[in-house]
Amino acid sequence: MPTTDIIILIRKRLQERLPGLEAQIRMAPSKRFAIPDPPDPLLSAAVLILLFPDDESWRFFLTERTHGVEHHQGQISLPGGAREKDESLEDAAIRETQEEMGISETPEIIGQLSKLHIPVSGFEVSPFVGWLSARPEVEPHNVEVARVYEVTLADFLATECHKWEKRTFRSIEIEVPYFELDGVKVWGATAMILSEFRQVLQEALTELRAGMG
Repeated sequence: MPTTDIIILIRKRLQERLPGLEAQIRMAPSKRFAIPDPPDPLLSAAVLILLFPDDESWRFFLTERTHGVEHHQGQISLPGGAREKDESLEDAAIRETQEEMGISETPEIIGQLSKLHIPVSGFEVSPFVGWLSARPEVEPHNVEVARVYEVTLADFLATECHKWEKRTFRSIEIEVPYFELDGVKVWGATAMILSEFRQVLQEALTELRAGMG
């Protein structure tokens, strides 16, 4: 079973100053910040990086959204969705994850990453990091989730998972960075959120190794 020391150190790191936009922008498509901002008010949403142990590794889930959902159809995403009225963003992240993944356990939230504005859909997304002490049984909501992917932290930290490709967007060819994780390409807003988490994780692991030295 993986040690929970990394959870303690991630929690500690998330309470400190976050990498923020500097980390997010590493995975931003080259023309992203030329897209005009949508009018206020922004729609509030929350997503969750849910860490859980499995064998000798820590993992988290990604989902492939169905084409029946209202926003971001067919994309690879973190579990999450829009906040309901009078609901906290943290509660929204937990509720949406439980509903999408079909898990009965309630994750423990250990911190929050920087908010991210998604110009195309008009959402402001609040990413949270949480964990469970054991691998959850999942029954994905088939109206919202087409497929579930699992990413080990070792694969996520590997240099070779960070790649680039050219894509055409609104008749303009742009350079698009992406993570290749569990055999799928993760780009756009999800990759930008994960970019910040990756730096947080790297810094937490550096502290862990220093403590073991």
